Amino acid sequence: MSLGIDIHVKESVLCIRLTGELDHHTAETLRKQVSGHLEQTDIRHIVMNLADLSFMDSSGLGVVLGRYKEIKQLGGEMIVCAISPAVKRLFDMSGLFKIIRLEQSEQRALETLGVAS
Repeated sequence: MSLGIDIHVKESVLCIRLTGELDHHTAETLRKQVSGHLEQTDIRHIVMNLADLSFMDSSGLGVVLGRYKEIKQLGGEMIVCAISPAVKRLFDMSGLFKIIRLEQSEQRALETLGVAS
């Protein structure tokens, strides 16, 4: 299965919705797309909706961590939302939730960043 990437900007938030599988075959594509948006637009935060992401491996975690570092350097925050149980377990085991906030929904994530949905 491949990775579907839907990216849109809401005010100063880069909203990313992923579907399918984020693995070593697809991680570089996501990295390039997100980094391109961060370079070209005035983005302050990232909300990553993983509701329809069925699989993620360590390459996917690496991309998430890298984008977290990028947005932190810009003074922003990354929020992961609507995460599936299997992917949540991977985040838990990796310790990423110690630095990346988890919200139940994309709407809630946007609200916590001060963006009306």
